[in-house]
Parts: sequence; C-alpha cells; structure tokens
Amino acid sequence: MIERYQRSDMRQLWSDQHRYNRWLAIEILAVQAWEELGKIPRGVAGRLGAASVDPARVAYYEAQYHHDVLAFISAAAETVDPEDGKYIHFGLTSTDVVDTALASLLVEALGHIRRGLDALLEATKQQALSHRYTPIMGRTHGMHAEPTSFGLKCALWWLELQRDRDRLDRAIATIGVIKISGAVGNYANIPPFIEEYVARRLNLKPAPLSTQVLQRDRHAEVVAALAILGSTLDKMATEIRHLQRTEVGELEEPFAEGQRGSSAMPHKRNPVKSEQISGLARLLRGFVVPALEDIVLWHERDISHSSVERVMLPDATALADYMLDQMTRIMRGLVVRTDRMAANIESSGGLVFSGKALLALVDAGLTREAAYKIVQEHAMAAIADPRRPFAERLAEDWEVTSRLSRGQVEELFAVEPYLSAIDTIYRRIGLDG
Repeated sequence: MIERYQRSDMRQLWSDQHRYNRWLAIEILAVQAWEELGKIPRGVAGRLGAASVDPARVAYYEAQYHHDVLAFISAAAETVDPEDGKYIHFGLTSTDVVDTALASLLVEALGHIRRGLDALLEATKQQALSHRYTPIMGRTHGMHAEPTSFGLKCALWWLELQRDRDRLDRAIATIGVIKISGAVGNYANIPPFIEEYVARRLNLKPAPLSTQVLQRDRHAEVVAALAILGSTLDKMATEIRHLQRTEVGELEEPFAEGQRGSSAMPHKRNPVKSEQISGLARLLRGFVVPALEDIVLWHERDISHSSVERVMLPDATALADYMLDQMTRIMRGLVVRTDRMAANIESSGGLVFSGKALLALVDAGLTREAAYKIVQEHAMAAIADPRRPFAERLAEDWEVTSRLSRGQVEELFAVEPYLSAIDTIYRRIGLDG
C-alpha cells in the first residue's frame, strides 16, 4: 500500500523487519519447546535470543536461493554461534513459520482496526445522541419522502458498525490459530507439543487440523469482514456526500483552516474525504474475490495463494485502518446545518405531509381510494404550480374541510408526530446515553 493510505502503525506492522522478527520469535519458541522435550540442549533458545535478521541479508540470500524462508534462516543463523544456529528451523517446514506468523500478524492488525472501529462507534453515538430530535427530510429514491430525525440516521450507522465489530471479532477468532504440524500436517517430524507450546506463548490456538498450510477460508473470512466494514463506511460517506450538495446543504464534512477546495474555484468546499472513503471502499471490496479464490489449493498445498496474500492482506488491513481513522475525523467534526434541514422540509409547501392527510381523510370516513385521489390531485397541482402550495390547496377543498376542522388540517403539517417514537427506538437499541 502506498504511504498516502497507510498509517504508521500498520506500515510498521507489515514491514519486512517486523515480519522477520516475528518469524525469528516463532523459531526460538519452537527451540524452547524442543528443549522442554529434551531434544535440544538447554540454553540454546536463550542464546538464540541474541540473533537478529537484517532484511538486506535476507534479500542477498533470496537472490541465490529463490526461497524466502531459507534465505531468512541463513541470515539469522549467521548472527549466532553455528552450533546454536543449526537448531533454527529444527523439525519445521516453511509454512509452520510463515502461516503461524501471518496469523499472529493478522490478529495484531485486526486489533488496530478493532480499536479504530471503537473510536468511530463512539463518535457516531455522540452524533446520534446530540441530534436525537433534529428533524431532517427523509428521502426515498432520492426524493423527499417524510420527515425523520438526523439522530436516527446516525443511530442506524451506529448499529451497523456494531455488527461490523461482531464480524471483526469472529474473524479474529477464526484467524487466531497456528499450525506447526510439518510438511503435510500429520506431525511426522514434529510432535504436537511443539505446536501447543508455541500457540500458548503467542496467545493463539493450534488449528484442530491442517495440511502444510492453514486453510484459506480463515483468511477469506477476514477479508470479507473488512470488505463489509468498508461498505458501511462507504454508505456513511455517500450519505454525507449527498447531503453536502449545494442544493441540499444539510451536512458538511470538516474543512480545515487553510484548506483549499479547488485550484480554479476558491469558493469550493468539496467532500473530498468522504469521496476518498467511497473510492477506497471499492478497492477494499475488490480483495474479496481473490480471497475466495485462495481457498482452493492443490492437495496438501501449493503456493498460488502466497503471492496474492503478500499484497492483499497488508493492503486490506491498511486500507480498513486508514478509512476508519478518516471517517472518525469526519464524524467528530461533522457540520450539521439544522437550519437547512428545516428549510428543506418546508420547501415543498407541505407535500411531504401527504401521507398524514391521506390517513386523516380515511379516518374521517372516506374510502382509501377516494382519499388518495383527493390528496394526489392537490399534490400534483402544487408540483405543477408551487405558487399555490399543497397545504393551502388542501385547506380550501370542501371535501376536506367538510370532514376535518381547520385545526385538524393544520395539525397534518406538524413535524413533531414524525419524532414521537424516537425515545422508544433509542431505548430499544440501547442508545439512551
């Protein structure tokens, strides 16, 4: 991932140095386990703690071997006494180290993402609480529908983000397993104790069964969870982008002091961060198909998945981490223009209250068909000639006024009834404070 879309912690986590250090830590843990079994002399693991791995030396050896793990072993072994170095990778196959380290790194990366998601949840919750009773125009098909609450929009996002968190937690549990089971997964050259020992020290679990590799449905679940999370962020960003349009003007993402929106038009305040999130979500979703394809390997293993994962897993986790940080910044600094929200509700001349008028006329004795026809005729006329608003037309119709008093007609155009169930909804979803 290019640095533009990668935060420093995630960049460090997926660096060659950090990965090789994790490989080395696993190798040393395996030696400790062998020492426990009496297979390797006591003290070797302790002395191997002084070993180090220089990525440049790994690259030097890999240019000769065309095998990264063998290159790593040579680079690490040359930093310690040869008598100790010979026990590095004792009884192991490459993927015992690679897949175990990858699982460990993914758990670490998903932990960063989990913390970022918690921060966004809190920012979204605060907006939901602050704007519980803030009226806003609800829209269906992009058109004015009926009034609702801006807080409900935020509450909906908050609930969806909680489901994203649940999916992320399940993915962490799914990927939090290791395999140190040998060339085809049957422990022919290494006892299960080694795997159990290393797993405990890494705070992970042994896979119940593996081949030479961990099964890639685990990794696919991680990518799918991240992609769904990305789509939630895209959903939020798209709503903000729509509501920031000049003709709507109800929301605005933060615009920093000194920020400039256009090289040609100094007046522009564009929703560039929201647009960025929508764009990066497309890239994040794009990893789902490769992750699913990686599940299918030949027999006990091939390496068709390896090249994909070297790009996909660091990039997917880095993108999710970055997008969460950006959306949290947006939600914390979101400009909510309640005056524009109110003006947009009023802009239709009462058209958005047509549903209330329909129900009131039915309740007053008209058939639904007759009531619908009256309300629709006045609504269509008001759209054709807004100089005479819908509310005025309805109030002057004798079929309406013969059944509804002036006060009853005026009540049809109140916003408050559309907010009457909000407290009930907030209690139901656990958003009381």
